[in-house]
Amino acid sequence: MPEFHMEKSTSGFASMVVQEPGAEGIRSCYACGTCTAGCPVRRVNPAYNPRKLIRMVLLGMRDEILKGKEIWLCSSCYTCQERCPQAIRITDTIIALRNLAAREGHAPSGISMQARLIRDQGRLYALDEFDDKKRKKAGLPSLPSEFAGAKKLLEEKE
Repeated sequence: MPEFHMEKSTSGFASMVVQEPGAEGIRSCYACGTCTAGCPVRRVNPAYNPRKLIRMVLLGMRDEILKGKEIWLCSSCYTCQERCPQAIRITDTIIALRNLAAREGHAPSGISMQARLIRDQGRLYALDEFDDKKRKKAGLPSLPSEFAGAKKLLEEKE
């Protein structure tokens, strides 16, 4: 994770984050480390640290978080959130941070591609003739190659 410099800190970032659904309680964090100790991502990537992400939010490190890759490493398993002694919604906070980053254009290219696929096809994986044959063999009905309902829902949202 990037080194912190107080002069780069963005005042009001923590206040903005706590306005996001799910992130309301992060100021209750007393940095016990339970979130990090139970994190399965941390086991395979020692650089990932949910406790540090929360501290960075509270210190106002907006650019380091929203432009960094750390928030995208969370597997959304909710282990940290379920174990937090302060009942902080850590996973929900990370999702809120991802939403903020995406709104500002800092989402990884794969995320943008997935959003386009969902908007255009209604799913991440395009169904083809081979998939349809497998479904028929298993006694399942055919599925349309595109799901127009998703496109309509997403257009209404915009």
